[in-house]
Amino acid sequence: MQIGVAAQAQGILAWMTKSIAIVGPGRVGRALGRGFREAGWRITVVAGRTEAVAKRSAHFIGGGRPVVGLSATLFAASVILLTVPDDAIASVAADLAQHAEEDLRGKVVLHTSGALGSSLLLPLQFRGAAIGSMHPMQSFSGISVPPLEGRVFAIEGDEAAVRVARRLARSVGGIPVGIRASKKPLYHAAGGFAAGLCLALEEGGARMLMTTGLKRREAVRALVSLTRQVLDNYENLGPQKAWTGPLARGDFGVVAAHETALSEMQPEFLNAYHATSCLAARVLSNNSAAMLRELDRVSRNPDVAVPKAKGGHE
Repeated sequence: MQIGVAAQAQGILAWMTKSIAIVGPGRVGRALGRGFREAGWRITVVAGRTEAVAKRSAHFIGGGRPVVGLSATLFAASVILLTVPDDAIASVAADLAQHAEEDLRGKVVLHTSGALGSSLLLPLQFRGAAIGSMHPMQSFSGISVPPLEGRVFAIEGDEAAVRVARRLARSVGGIPVGIRASKKPLYHAAGGFAAGLCLALEEGGARMLMTTGLKRREAVRALVSLTRQVLDNYENLGPQKAWTGPLARGDFGVVAAHETALSEMQPEFLNAYHATSCLAARVLSNNSAAMLRELDRVSRNPDVAVPKAKGGHE
């Protein structure tokens, strides 16, 4: 009988320690909240700016009592997850610290910014909480829950907070990786390269094809198919073998023709083409110095055909 009571107590304790309060249920908060709930975490409170937002978010997550603003009820959870915009993290942390009615030892507070470190949560650390940050390398549409399995979660902070963040990430199939807070802006910029800026290049290419007469659907289909093939090759074969196009072949005459054609469009198109070509030369070419010299020559005089430079990738 005593063994059964002890086991029941341990079960209740485990249930209590797997509880999360979510502050700022936007795209990220709703998706993570639902993912964690489905992974067995109990969502206690969903705190939004308005009652309507809090209720919609709690409904989407499938758990949690919707509340407006900040209150001491948030501290009933073992983990408080701040999914507010980056520029609001510091002020929300300060307000939370003021609402804390008792010492926060045993509590973990995490924010989900990819660019900022856990030091923004110091007011809560002064009250005894373990603080950290946990950022999933994943885009969130706000419409559905994206797959989190296999996604990298960059984590830093206090030892206790890091342990909990790792547990959270693994519970949804994520891959937790440690990162220094000072390196988070660079980490986040890398994601910007691969996601937001990649999308800008894709849309730029689509508009170029539409200028030639293709319909949007045709342009998008053509480019997405091409990009997927290159990304598959990049993942399976590596960057050099996946690299394709005139620059990879060292065909600067074609690069010059591209720049001449792009000069007829808005200036950002030509600027982006030249900048990304230089980046490609730096990170993909076996002889980046020679390729960069030829790119500079093309940029200064695009009407002159330029011979192939040594160091291009065949």
